[in-house]
Amino acid sequence: MAEIAICLWFDNQAEDAARFYTEVFSNSRIIQTVYYGETGYEVHGRKAGSVMTVQFELEGIHFTALNGGPLFQHSPATSIEVHCDTQEEIDHYWERLGEGGNPEAQQCGWLQDKFGVSWQIVPRSLAKWMENPQRAERIMGKLLEMKKLDLKTLELA
Repeated sequence: MAEIAICLWFDNQAEDAARFYTEVFSNSRIIQTVYYGETGYEVHGRKAGSVMTVQFELEGIHFTALNGGPLFQHSPATSIEVHCDTQEEIDHYWERLGEGGNPEAQQCGWLQDKFGVSWQIVPRSLAKWMENPQRAERIMGKLLEMKKLDLKTLELA
């Protein structure tokens, strides 16, 4: 059976990012670190022995952090959703993932961490709430007013 994993491209921060993310999420672990060798230096330009990839897991989701150089940058066009059950969880992930990140958090629970990766910190119930068209309109109105989401306000909408 096929498995899907997420690969995050970094210039040279893969190991720092994997360590940071596994500190933020309690159910997480670093699985493996792979290092560049001599082969392919003319292509990748990386010193032998430097970190190439770090495989890690957050809440059962597999990730690979790749040190691939400055060619590609992260964009809010791709984000990682964190579905939370309580305001305490929302507050925790918002504060921790936002540490050192872009201070201009975006609307609707989006933030960008210190590595440029975008995250959405949202209530797990949000998708269910949006099934009702009238409620969805009220919730959308509240979402657009918020950066970090307030669970009680959304529940009452």
